Amino acid sequence: VKGRRVPIWEGEIYLEYHRGTLTSQAQNKRANRKSEFLLHDAEFLASLATLLDQGYEYPAADLRKAWELVCLNQFHDIIPGSSINAVYVESLEQYAEVKLLADTTRDGALEAIGKRIGHDLLIINPTSFVRDDLALWTGHLDVGERLQQIDGTPVATQTAAEGTWIAAGELAPYSVNGLNIGAGEGPALDTGLMATPTLLENRLLRVELNEAGDIVRILDKVNDREVLPPDAIANQFQAFEDRPKMFDAWDIDIYYDDKMWGADPATSVEVVEAGPLNATLEVRRRILNSDYVQRISLGYNSGRLDFDTVVDWRERHILLKTAFPVDVLAPTATYEIQWGNVERPTHRNTSWDWARFETCAQKWVDLSEGGYGVSLLNDCKYGHDVQDNVMRISLLRSPTMPDPEADQGEQHFAYSLLPHAGGWDETTIASAYALNDPLIVWRESAKQRISESDVRPSLRGSARGGRVADVPFIAVDKPNIVVETIKRAEDGNGVIVRLYESQRRRGTVTLTTGFDLAEAWHTNLLEENQSALATAGNSIALFVKPYEIVTLRLTQA
Repeated sequence: VKGRRVPIWEGEIYLEYHRGTLTSQAQNKRANRKSEFLLHDAEFLASLATLLDQGYEYPAADLRKAWELVCLNQFHDIIPGSSINAVYVESLEQYAEVKLLADTTRDGALEAIGKRIGHDLLIINPTSFVRDDLALWTGHLDVGERLQQIDGTPVATQTAAEGTWIAAGELAPYSVNGLNIGAGEGPALDTGLMATPTLLENRLLRVELNEAGDIVRILDKVNDREVLPPDAIANQFQAFEDRPKMFDAWDIDIYYDDKMWGADPATSVEVVEAGPLNATLEVRRRILNSDYVQRISLGYNSGRLDFDTVVDWRERHILLKTAFPVDVLAPTATYEIQWGNVERPTHRNTSWDWARFETCAQKWVDLSEGGYGVSLLNDCKYGHDVQDNVMRISLLRSPTMPDPEADQGEQHFAYSLLPHAGGWDETTIASAYALNDPLIVWRESAKQRISESDVRPSLRGSARGGRVADVPFIAVDKPNIVVETIKRAEDGNGVIVRLYESQRRRGTVTLTTGFDLAEAWHTNLLEENQSALATAGNSIALFVKPYEIVTLRLTQA
């Protein structure tokens, strides 16, 4: 009505209903997350290939088709997990098509990039953050071969069942980094990484297990801090009777935790990787009627404890969670949402607090007190709860209506625990991106390379050899700014860069590119130019407000 004041609501509008949709149909939710990151990587690499190779054709039609399929499957009731069985049969077929389109785009772009760079292996950092985590190459070195940097410095490797772990060193954001294969032995390593059936330890963390396979101690050696409370068990699988009163696939009712079962003691705990770069314990256990295998891993230079899990899920009307009690006191926890984060209470003082017994998050949740905290990361889960000092992820459900086969069979997911000094910051965000978007390794074929005299790089050369390797394609100078998307503009004119502020801060940000800029525009989400930005060679400066989403159009000089 004209003249009537519209009320303003500050903060989150929490829906006190349909909490089960955050977890139902786990395979579908995993396919959604994996598709989002596959397409993210494909768009970035295709954009880079377009600038490096004038003969490369950006596969706009394939990417559009893939994104249309992803968006279709994010529609109600598909991604909430509340459709009939036939929907999920078709949905997984469409996600397989998305994967094929994304993989084809990524591999075609890498082939074009590899021709220009001309090294045996390429290590690609597809994220906005400086990375020094391990890369997994699915190939192996022959006897007498070693990896080396462009300047000949040997690179540490470790043979694994899945391939070869590579410690490539510090990698710039959105960069392609070259390695060569030479003769000789790799460097001798003393990383301090240890693994026994009851211990994982590096220079940052000490993780102790009992004979049942339970984690009974996590010591943060850097901060001299016990992560767990006394007598607590971390990574505890908890199964709950899950029979909502009304809508089976949709709801979790607050009384779900009235009846709980734990996991049986481990039938085996084996050391499957013992360093020097990565150490892994394989734990085999059973909960109710379902067997599961967990690979608990610790990298030589990582403070992140990883849990890669495969479950043969054979339950009906059971909700499965994993619980991490932590020795942290905080009245609120922080949950990542799309392009930002929100705080929610860890207590149940009021009816509103009580209602938020199950809440959503994207890649991470965090519980921090003054000076210390713990982040819990995941690669495909969305339901969480943090009550008092216990952090939990909802892993699986097994409703029978409208799909009587929901979540039955093999399920695969990963999550990680990250203790840290201070509150959450870019370290938590970067670690969550690293879990979801691993470093990419590409083996170049020598016969496909362009000769040195034919290489005319479109990107600025690096200090090591003047080649395009190691140069960030896009980088920012503020750790609170996350560059989320790099793609070709929909109209074909330039590169679109979409970034956001992640820590409720404001200020001037300098964005630099690996190529000289002709023009830069601030656009809206529809990529319509709004205002021109001044360029200085390969950089621009812009002012960003707290949690602002910024879309830029950049054209190459």
